[in-house]
Amino acid sequence: MDIRKVKKLMELLEESGMAEIEIKEGEESVKISRFGSSPPAQPPVQSFVQQPIASSLPAASAAAPETQTNDQSIVSPMVGTFYSAPSPTAKPFVTVGQKINQGDTIGIIEAMKIMNQIEADRSGTVIEILVKDGEAIEFGQSLITIE
Repeated sequence: MDIRKVKKLMELLEESGMAEIEIKEGEESVKISRFGSSPPAQPPVQSFVQQPIASSLPAASAAAPETQTNDQSIVSPMVGTFYSAPSPTAKPFVTVGQKINQGDTIGIIEAMKIMNQIEADRSGTVIEILVKDGEAIEFGQSLITIE
């Protein structure tokens, strides 16, 4: 099993609040528990999850006041891979200068091989697109800014 999949499982487990998750792919399987009974299994989960959160939150909160003058960011509701268009040859969902309405699709986030359409939570004009197509993104990361 790919280590990136295991890391994503750990992140999703932490975000969801579930106690444990078990995944089987063919003959391989992995079981991840937040509250394991064996001490060696718990610290890697904690160190992996806490480090990215600790390092990403100050950056996001430091960037937020600068961009909160007249524009607002639409943030990622999950961890995954961002796609700006429905297919590699299609035009992007949003472009800079485009007016969008609440509920319009601004991109797709692939998480655990599931494609999740991300919708604008408010209307406005796209000022800046902050992520690139195919970029790995974190929970709460700003995707676009609108005004």
